[in-house]
Amino acid sequence: MTEKFKILANYIKDMSSETPDIETFLFVKENISKYQLNIDINSKALKDKLVEINTTLKFEDKEPNQKKSHYEIVYATIIKVGDDIKEKKELEKIILCDVPSQIYPDLEKAFLNLIHNSGHPGLKIEKKIDFNKLYNERFN
Repeated sequence: MTEKFKILANYIKDMSSETPDIETFLFVKENISKYQLNIDINSKALKDKLVEINTTLKFEDKEPNQKKSHYEIVYATIIKVGDDIKEKKELEKIILCDVPSQIYPDLEKAFLNLIHNSGHPGLKIEKKIDFNKLYNERFN
């Protein structure tokens, strides 16, 4: 294996859409533009240079109101790390930047399908996530 990592599998580990009642649905339909997309990435080492990376997207209202819907997806990616990857910093960049950049189009499509099927067919994610920028900002 000459590349830094190889994706062995990726799948939807968990998916959730919660809208408690019709009043909430109608309220959210009017106010969904206030919702914010949040992303979280965590990982755990498996055996034989395998790593599980869980990328979580949440679409939620940060305002303190009673009527809220909740949308969340956890997308798991299993990678095999190249033998030449020895430094923690290099592995960190693979986990927080390289893998998310590669899997994001599929993750975004699955997440939008969830939101569209939850009654918001016109919703789009306008702002694309720049994982390189986020990674670099984290250390500056």
